[in-house]
This record gives sequence, C-alpha cells and structure tokens, in this order.
Amino acid sequence: MPQPDLSRRQLLAGLAAAAASTTSAHALPASPRSTAPALVVAQLFDTSMAQQDVAKDFVIGSRAAWQTAAAAGGLRGRPLQHLTLEVDGTEASLRAALAQVRDNPACVVLSGTAGDPAAVALARLLRQENLRIAHVAPWLQNGSVEIDEQTFPIFAPRQDQIAHALRSLQTSGVQELGTVYATATEQQLYAEDVQKAAAALSMKLQSYTGGADLVALGQRLTPATPAVLLFVGGTPELVQFTQGLQKQGRQRWVIALADVNLQTMMAMGGARHTPVIATQAVPMVNASLAVVRAFRESLGRFFDESPTPLALAGFIAARYTLQVLNDIQGTVTRDAALAAFRKRESLDVGGFRVAFDARRRGGVFVTQSMLTADGRVVG
Repeated sequence: MPQPDLSRRQLLAGLAAAAASTTSAHALPASPRSTAPALVVAQLFDTSMAQQDVAKDFVIGSRAAWQTAAAAGGLRGRPLQHLTLEVDGTEASLRAALAQVRDNPACVVLSGTAGDPAAVALARLLRQENLRIAHVAPWLQNGSVEIDEQTFPIFAPRQDQIAHALRSLQTSGVQELGTVYATATEQQLYAEDVQKAAAALSMKLQSYTGGADLVALGQRLTPATPAVLLFVGGTPELVQFTQGLQKQGRQRWVIALADVNLQTMMAMGGARHTPVIATQAVPMVNASLAVVRAFRESLGRFFDESPTPLALAGFIAARYTLQVLNDIQGTVTRDAALAAFRKRESLDVGGFRVAFDARRRGGVFVTQSMLTADGRVVG
C-alpha cells in the first residue's frame, strides 16, 4: 500500500523552505521615511518529519501577519524583520537556532514557535541558558509543562482540547474511549494529558500504539474496541489509520486534536467512511471575528494558500505579539518586551480573547469541526 506520509512530508519540507525562506531574516517593507534600526522578531519552526505539517501552515499564517504589519508602517514607524529559523527536531539544531537569537541584539522577542516538541524544548533551553527574552504564543500543546516567567502560551493546550471533546462525548452517554497513539513517542509525550482528562470525567480508557503500520492497526480492531477513538498524532498518520478502519464492519468515530488538518486528510484519501472530529484552539476559519477576516485578507494578499486553523493560529500568534510590543512605552528592547509580556494583561486580539489564568496560560478557547463520512467539513 502507498505510504502517503513520506510523499506529502517531503513536499511540505520543500514548501516550508520556499514559503518561509528558512534561517533567514525577511526585511519587511516599512515606511520609506523611516531611518530607525529594524526590530527583529524570531520564529523557530520544526520541519522534522513528525512536525512539518504543523510548522508549514503555522509559519505561513505568522508571515502573513508580519507582512501586513510591515506594509502598514511597521511598529510605530520602525521597520520589522521576521527572522525564521528552521530546526530539525534535535537539541543541537535548537541550540544553534537559539544562539542566533542570543547573538542578535536587534532581536527583541521569540514569537510563534512551532510545533509542540520544539516549543517545550525551547522553554527548557531558555531556562538553562538564562537567556532573558520573551517566548510568546508558541504552539505549546503539552498541558503538563510548567510555565515560567518568560514563556507566554495563548492557545488552549492538548489537555483542554481533550477535556472539551470528552465532555461532548459524556453528554452523549459515551463512557469508554479508545486512545490511539500514532507512535510510542506520542504515547510517551501525551499519555499523561489524556489520562488526566479522562480521569476528571470518570471515563474508561483503552490504549493502542501504532508505529510503522497504522493501516494494520486500524484493521486489527475488534468488536470489543470502543466505537469512539481519540487519535493522537499527525495528519498523514491519521490518514493511514482511517484507511485501515475502512475495512471494519463496525462504525467508528475518530476524534483528532488541533495538529490535524481535516482538509489535507480528505485530500490524501483518509476517512472516506469514518466521521472524524477535530478540536481547534482557534475559531473556525470562516468565522466573522475581526481577526479571522484580517487573516483571510492577509493570506489572500500574500500567499496562494487555503485558510487552515493552524495558519490562523500562526496569524493570531503574530498579532498578539505585535499588539503587546506596540503598547510598550519608550524604546522597544529585549528587556522592555519581556517586562511587557510578564504583565500578562488580558487582551482582545480582534475577537480572540487572551486572558491568563493561575497556570500562566492565556488560552481556553476550544471548538470542534467535523469531517463527515461524505467528505464535508462542518463546524
């Protein structure tokens, strides 16, 4: 059977490099009268095989926001540079990227790190290196990570997404859930989040780990396997798993999390007979909120890309960063930016509410969209 994950991910690696011009600074256009030195905003993104699906869309959304801001005159008339730094999932590459940030005095903030493993590792490295720089709006999905005084997540973590999905199931009378981890790595990273969410709602869990052949795992399920399955993994892995489910006689329902792109999954031939529900940490891409309208306009202006939830998350990450930087009194420096974000003030980012809680997390918004068995995506 063809393996869609390799071909798509090889393609995405090229697209990410072309769209984000990796490991380079983009001198964004500012007011022609501006002679002030540029402010640099750095974004680290992970193009390892497991994360490039997430990173490609997230970075495109961020770039659309930064280019829109630059075209409007930058930050209070100062030009902006968007420094994108590619990492490959290893600590060595992450340390090398962080060294570029550390050694660039014009870099005032880290914004929109993607995806989750890179965001978690970067938060740890910042503490180890004692580097005083704000780490803003990362795609930090791991709800078990303790948030410190220089990391500022604004999106609901995976545990909140799972809890939202499980509450919806509980109201429908579902008391037993199967959890499918794409690989042992996902199980190691995220099993604690799943177990906490299920325990809070007194739901029973059965766990399955995929690995090299997710199609076979889908085919091996028995009538005793729960009808509702929570899938923890990326889009290509979910495609393979649902292709295996096609040969099952029993109807299944699959819940995926915010790293999954339903439109891409459908295009890759997944879930042709299995309804899939995906949680989102951002509004629907066709919502009427001001930030969503701005996102669609910017994306259409700068990129030939369809709107996706992950691209919208990247856009919101940049817009939130810009909003806080713009409110700084006096010169915008690395220390001034860190002090401004440490206030953790509640903000309305075009209708997307950021309000930090006792866990120092600023996002609680979760919604769901569904890919029906006949191929429609509904909110």
